[in-house]
Amino acid sequence: MMIRQGFKFRLDASDTQSARLRVLCGHARFVWNQALAKCNQAAEAEGEYVPRYETMAKWVTAWKREPESEWLKEAYTDNLQQKLKDLDTAWQRYFKKVEGAQRPRFKKKGTSRDSIRFVNFNKYCQIDNRRVKLPAGLGWVRFCKSREIVGTIKNCTVGFEGGHWFISFQTERKIPEPAHPSSSMIGVDMGIARFLTLSDGTFIEPVSAFKANQEKLARAQRALARKVKFSANWHKQKAKINRFHTRIANIRRDYLHKASDRLSKNHAMIVIEDLQVGNMSRSAKGDAENPGVNVKAKSGLNRSILDQGWFEFRRQLEYKQAFRGGGVLAVPAHHTSQTCPECQHISPDSRTSQARFQCVQCGFEENADLVGAINVKARGHRVLACGESGLPDSEKQEPVQNREEVAPGAAHAA
Repeated sequence: MMIRQGFKFRLDASDTQSARLRVLCGHARFVWNQALAKCNQAAEAEGEYVPRYETMAKWVTAWKREPESEWLKEAYTDNLQQKLKDLDTAWQRYFKKVEGAQRPRFKKKGTSRDSIRFVNFNKYCQIDNRRVKLPAGLGWVRFCKSREIVGTIKNCTVGFEGGHWFISFQTERKIPEPAHPSSSMIGVDMGIARFLTLSDGTFIEPVSAFKANQEKLARAQRALARKVKFSANWHKQKAKINRFHTRIANIRRDYLHKASDRLSKNHAMIVIEDLQVGNMSRSAKGDAENPGVNVKAKSGLNRSILDQGWFEFRRQLEYKQAFRGGGVLAVPAHHTSQTCPECQHISPDSRTSQARFQCVQCGFEENADLVGAINVKARGHRVLACGESGLPDSEKQEPVQNREEVAPGAAHAA
């Protein structure tokens, strides 16, 4: 089995090296924006078609000959080529409508995450314990090596994030086909009051990183609004806000890694709801002709859903299970917290509150999130045993027009 893995570390670059990295990132950002502008013109003229990388690479050669952009001759050519390949990949993902893929956007100085990539690592780069040798005039750069790098390094990416430079090594290695040490199967219900509720009755509380820092962030943003735009103090305050956002993202990412690692180590098969997070967190404000209802309440729910990081948790869980030889099974999320696990009766009236479930038919009573997790696991068993959708017979026979007009999973996430 071939495993590709990234190892990210903080760079301890000198002032001279930092200045050179900013210049290299500026070159790459300029090429991305110029190529994207030409691609947008081609897309408007020819529909779902833009020039591919082979054509874009010729544009760079032409730009180096033009007087207003001949400074590109000082750039490191591999960085520019990799940036154009990234743009080509972004367009192809957008046209193929890959889940989560968006139309490529322009990169702004100081707001986008600047990065450059060095390929053919063994040929142009070198590692000596806690130092890495990079081309393009950078030389040896120290980095905070917090763990060993496993595998053959294929390339590395240097990026600026939260006021610091980071380097990420992409490695490749072959391992025997993994076999998960556990044989258990667990159902997982994701929510707001409880981040994860497992079908065995245990649960994991949410960290709510944004909510915990929301007031501090709001004060920092108000302070920014009172400063003269683009002044020195304005730039300092904006950097402070960026550090706030980075800290929030780091807290969330760390929490998700620990939660996904805990589940992945202990269970060979993890059954989750196939939640469409993008649809569930879409704004309800509507437009002038069709204004939305309960917009403020819905925006609060959207903020909480995104603060939990449901999509990122699923992504982490899937690759960690693949590394360990386990599996992740996504089943339909319809009415998981409105279906009685005892008699399979479906009714919204059984959900007496956000936390409690009491079946109106048989009287079964339990925590609503635990009921959802039990139903998720049962649907997983049906999918694995019969290859079906995982829905119970009562759900399959229900007329489409009688179904609730809500996003999948939204009923028990609120």
